[in-house]
Amino acid sequence: QLQLVVSGGGLVQPGGSLRLSCAVSGFTWTLDLYAIGWFRQAPGKEREGVSCIGGNGRTTNYAQSVKDRFTISRDNAKNTVYLQMNSLKPEDTAVYYCAAHRGTSWCTTDKGRYDFWGQGTQVTVSS
Repeated sequence: QLQLVVSGGGLVQPGGSLRLSCAVSGFTWTLDLYAIGWFRQAPGKEREGVSCIGGNGRTTNYAQSVKDRFTISRDNAKNTVYLQMNSLKPEDTAVYYCAAHRGTSWCTTDKGRYDFWGQGTQVTVSS
């Protein structure tokens, strides 16, 4: 049973940056068997996929709304996946979650494909 712990949220001004971390534990073999995705949910809205990365780190996908502003990366030696968020906008305000599905060389931002979820962290972009 995978456990995912999210950290790094907070309050930031528009145009600012934050880095979220997703620490993963509880896997049997190696973390590179699992793709990791980042999702967010704003009040009154459905949870949406933001980005994902395949287990070997070679495949990434981004939602159009965050492309060229957010960067996903992973350090399997540290069992951690990161989401670097730059040029933040008020519409990025949401609770952010990370999740995992089996996938070494692929990933998806379809939340229905994910088996394990971490707790959320609040990201607020406001002046």
